[in-house]
Amino acid sequence: MLTPDAQVPDAQPPAGRPPLDVVAWVCLRDGLLLHVRTRGNSAFYVPGGKREPGESDAEALLREVREELGVLLDPSSLRLAATIEAPAHGVHEGRQVRMLCFFADPLPGSPPAAPASEIAELRWLALSDGPITAPADIRLMELLVAQGLLDASRAV
Repeated sequence: MLTPDAQVPDAQPPAGRPPLDVVAWVCLRDGLLLHVRTRGNSAFYVPGGKREPGESDAEALLREVREELGVLLDPSSLRLAATIEAPAHGVHEGRQVRMLCFFADPLPGSPPAAPASEIAELRWLALSDGPITAPADIRLMELLVAQGLLDASRAV
Protein backbone atom coordinates (compact mmCIF):
# COMPACT_ATOMS: atom_id res chain seq x y z
CA MET A 1 0.00 0.00 0.00
CA LEU A 2 1.21 3.51 -0.68
CA THR A 3 2.48 5.44 2.28
CA PRO A 4 0.96 8.83 3.12
CA ASP A 5 4.28 10.53 2.41
CA ALA A 6 4.75 8.97 -1.04
CA GLN A 7 5.45 11.91 -3.32
CA VAL A 8 6.44 12.26 -6.93
CA PRO A 9 7.64 15.85 -7.34
CA ASP A 10 8.28 17.49 -10.69
CA ALA A 11 9.78 20.85 -11.61
CA GLN A 12 9.14 23.74 -9.23
CA PRO A 13 6.16 26.00 -10.00
CA PRO A 14 6.92 29.32 -11.68
CA ALA A 15 7.72 32.08 -9.18
CA GLY A 16 4.61 33.82 -7.90
CA ARG A 17 2.25 31.12 -9.17
CA PRO A 18 1.34 28.69 -6.42
CA PRO A 19 0.43 25.17 -7.50
CA LEU A 20 -3.22 24.27 -8.03
CA ASP A 21 -4.16 22.38 -4.89
CA VAL A 22 -6.66 19.55 -5.53
CA VAL A 23 -7.95 16.34 -3.95
CA ALA A 24 -8.56 13.08 -5.80
CA TRP A 25 -10.29 9.75 -5.13
CA VAL A 26 -8.23 6.62 -5.80
CA CYS A 27 -10.89 4.06 -6.73
CA LEU A 28 -9.50 0.73 -7.94
CA ARG A 29 -11.38 -2.21 -9.44
CA ASP A 30 -9.89 -5.33 -10.98
CA GLY A 31 -6.47 -3.70 -11.29
CA LEU A 32 -7.81 -0.56 -13.01
CA LEU A 33 -8.19 3.04 -11.76
CA LEU A 34 -11.43 4.99 -12.17
CA HIS A 35 -11.11 8.12 -14.31
CA VAL A 36 -13.64 10.70 -15.50
CA ARG A 37 -13.83 12.96 -18.53
CA THR A 38 -15.61 16.29 -18.26
CA ARG A 39 -17.84 17.62 -21.01
CA GLY A 40 -15.84 19.41 -23.70
CA ASN A 41 -12.55 17.81 -22.63
CA SER A 42 -10.68 14.92 -24.25
CA ALA A 43 -8.46 14.02 -21.27
CA PHE A 44 -9.41 11.74 -18.39
CA TYR A 45 -8.75 12.62 -14.74
CA VAL A 46 -8.98 10.85 -11.39
CA PRO A 47 -12.27 12.02 -9.80
CA GLY A 48 -11.92 15.00 -7.47
CA GLY A 49 -11.24 18.70 -7.68
CA LYS A 50 -10.49 21.94 -5.89
CA ARG A 51 -11.51 22.86 -2.36
CA GLU A 52 -14.14 25.51 -1.81
CA PRO A 53 -13.31 28.26 0.73
CA GLY A 54 -13.24 26.84 4.26
CA GLU A 55 -13.40 23.18 3.18
CA SER A 56 -11.08 20.55 4.57
CA ASP A 57 -9.49 17.97 2.28
CA ALA A 58 -12.03 15.38 3.42
CA GLU A 59 -15.02 17.69 2.91
CA ALA A 60 -13.82 18.64 -0.57
CA LEU A 61 -13.27 15.03 -1.59
CA LEU A 62 -16.67 13.89 -0.31
CA ARG A 63 -18.39 16.78 -2.11
CA GLU A 64 -16.52 16.39 -5.40
CA VAL A 65 -17.11 12.64 -5.62
CA ARG A 66 -20.80 13.07 -4.74
CA GLU A 67 -21.20 15.84 -7.36
CA GLU A 68 -19.24 14.11 -10.12
CA LEU A 69 -20.30 10.49 -9.61
CA GLY A 70 -23.21 10.37 -7.16
CA VAL A 71 -21.10 8.18 -4.85
CA LEU A 72 -21.35 8.75 -1.09
CA LEU A 73 -17.96 8.07 0.50
CA ASP A 74 -17.51 6.92 4.09
CA PRO A 75 -15.56 9.76 5.78
CA SER A 76 -14.09 7.33 8.33
CA SER A 77 -12.49 5.29 5.52
CA LEU A 78 -10.39 8.12 4.01
CA ARG A 79 -6.69 7.22 3.84
CA LEU A 80 -4.05 9.37 2.19
CA ALA A 81 -2.56 7.40 -0.71
CA ALA A 82 -0.05 9.91 -2.08
CA THR A 83 0.72 13.53 -2.79
CA ILE A 84 1.54 14.08 -6.45
CA GLU A 85 3.14 17.19 -7.91
CA ALA A 86 3.20 17.52 -11.68
CA PRO A 87 2.60 19.97 -14.51
CA ALA A 88 -1.04 21.04 -14.69
CA HIS A 89 -3.01 19.97 -17.74
CA GLY A 90 -5.59 21.76 -19.86
CA VAL A 91 -6.62 25.32 -19.04
CA HIS A 92 -3.93 25.56 -16.35
CA GLU A 93 -0.95 24.50 -18.50
CA GLY A 94 2.22 26.24 -17.41
CA ARG A 95 1.36 25.77 -13.73
CA GLN A 96 1.93 22.92 -11.33
CA VAL A 97 -0.75 20.86 -9.64
CA ARG A 98 -0.48 19.35 -6.16
CA MET A 99 -2.90 16.44 -5.96
CA LEU A 100 -3.67 14.88 -2.57
CA CYS A 101 -4.89 11.38 -3.42
CA PHE A 102 -7.11 9.42 -1.04
CA PHE A 103 -8.38 5.88 -0.83
CA ALA A 104 -11.98 5.80 0.45
CA ASP A 105 -14.81 3.30 0.55
CA PRO A 106 -18.37 4.08 -0.52
CA LEU A 107 -20.96 4.07 2.25
CA PRO A 108 -23.13 0.94 2.36
CA GLY A 109 -26.06 1.50 0.01
CA SER A 110 -24.32 4.26 -1.94
CA PRO A 111 -25.26 4.35 -5.61
CA PRO A 112 -22.62 3.02 -8.02
CA ALA A 113 -20.45 5.56 -9.83
CA ALA A 114 -22.26 7.17 -12.76
CA PRO A 115 -21.60 10.39 -14.70
CA ALA A 116 -23.21 13.40 -13.01
CA SER A 117 -22.75 17.16 -13.03
CA GLU A 118 -20.08 18.09 -15.59
CA ILE A 119 -18.92 14.48 -16.14
CA ALA A 120 -19.45 13.07 -19.63
CA GLU A 121 -17.83 9.65 -19.24
CA LEU A 122 -16.27 7.19 -16.78
CA ARG A 123 -13.46 4.80 -17.69
CA TRP A 124 -11.40 2.24 -15.80
CA LEU A 125 -7.78 2.71 -16.91
CA ALA A 126 -4.41 0.95 -16.65
CA LEU A 127 -1.02 2.67 -16.80
CA SER A 128 -0.85 1.94 -20.55
CA ASP A 129 -3.83 4.31 -20.93
CA GLY A 130 -1.70 7.14 -19.51
CA PRO A 131 -1.53 9.12 -22.78
CA ILE A 132 -5.24 10.00 -22.45
CA THR A 133 -4.78 11.29 -18.88
CA ALA A 134 -3.09 14.27 -17.21
CA PRO A 135 0.58 14.19 -16.08
CA ALA A 136 -0.40 13.98 -12.38
CA ASP A 137 -2.60 10.96 -13.12
CA ILE A 138 0.27 9.20 -14.88
CA ARG A 139 2.50 9.72 -11.84
CA LEU A 140 -0.21 8.39 -9.53
CA MET A 141 -0.68 5.38 -11.81
CA GLU A 142 3.08 4.70 -11.78
CA LEU A 143 3.03 4.64 -7.97
CA LEU A 144 0.03 2.32 -7.92
CA VAL A 145 1.73 -0.06 -10.40
CA ALA A 146 4.88 -0.07 -8.25
CA GLN A 147 2.72 -1.07 -5.27
CA GLY A 148 1.03 -3.87 -7.23
CA LEU A 149 -2.36 -2.15 -7.00
CA LEU A 150 -2.79 -1.17 -10.67
CA ASP A 151 -2.19 -3.07 -13.90
CA ALA A 152 0.54 -1.71 -16.14
CA SER A 153 -1.49 -2.64 -19.22
CA ARG A 154 -4.97 -3.85 -20.00
CA ALA A 155 -5.58 -7.57 -20.29
CA VAL A 156 -6.65 -8.40 -23.83
